[in-house]
Amino acid sequence: MKSNLLTRGVLVTAVSSLAITLSACGSDDSADTSASSDTSSSMESQAPESSAMPMSDEPFGAGCSAVPAEGEGSFTGMTDDPVATAASNNPALSTLVQAVTAANLGDTLNTTDDITVLAPANPAFEAVPADALNALLADTAQLTAVLTHHVIPGRLTPEDLAGTHTTLNNDEVTVEGSGEDFTIAMDGTVVGAEASVICGNVQTANATVYIIDQVLKPAGA
Repeated sequence: MKSNLLTRGVLVTAVSSLAITLSACGSDDSADTSASSDTSSSMESQAPESSAMPMSDEPFGAGCSAVPAEGEGSFTGMTDDPVATAASNNPALSTLVQAVTAANLGDTLNTTDDITVLAPANPAFEAVPADALNALLADTAQLTAVLTHHVIPGRLTPEDLAGTHTTLNNDEVTVEGSGEDFTIAMDGTVVGAEASVICGNVQTANATVYIIDQVLKPAGA
C-alpha cells in the first residue's frame, strides 16, 4: 500500500512539473510573438514614405522621333562621340553642322569638356528667311557669336536646365519650364517666336544636348 502511494506521488509530481514546463514554454512563445509583432510595427512606423520616381535619364520629347534608331547618329551611337562629331552623324542636325563648319567651331566644340548645347534642329534654320540665313552663314564673326550663344559651360540635367545661364559667347540665355517642358522666350530667338526643347537630355561624350525648334540670338543682336 505504501509503495502504491509513493508511486502515485511520483507520478503526480512529474505531471505537475510537465504542466509547469509546457505553460512556461507557451508563455515564452506568446511573448516572442508579441515582441516580434511590436518590432514589426515599430519598423513599419519608422520606414520612410515612398517618394516620387526620379525623372528618367533617357532622352525625352516629341522631336526625338527624328533621331535615327540605329547607327552612329542614334542616341546610343552619339554617346561615345564628341558633340560636333555626334551631330554630324545625325541628319536632324545637318544644317547646324553646316553652320558649325562655316564658323570653324567643330574642333572647339569637340575638345571642350562638359558643356550643354541648345542645338537648333533643321526646321529651326528653315524658319529663318533664306537671305538672312545666307548672310549669317557668310559672316564668320556673327555666326560664331550666334553659335556660341547656344553653348553653356557644364552639363545641365533636366532638373538644372531652367534658369539664366552664361554662354560661351559671354552673354546669357534664360530657359523656363520644368520636367520635360522647356522654352526660351520669343525675344531670345532670331525670328521672334518662342523656342521649345523638342528632344532633351541627349548625351554625347562631352556634352548634354537639348534640341530646340528655333535659332537663338545673342544679346544685342
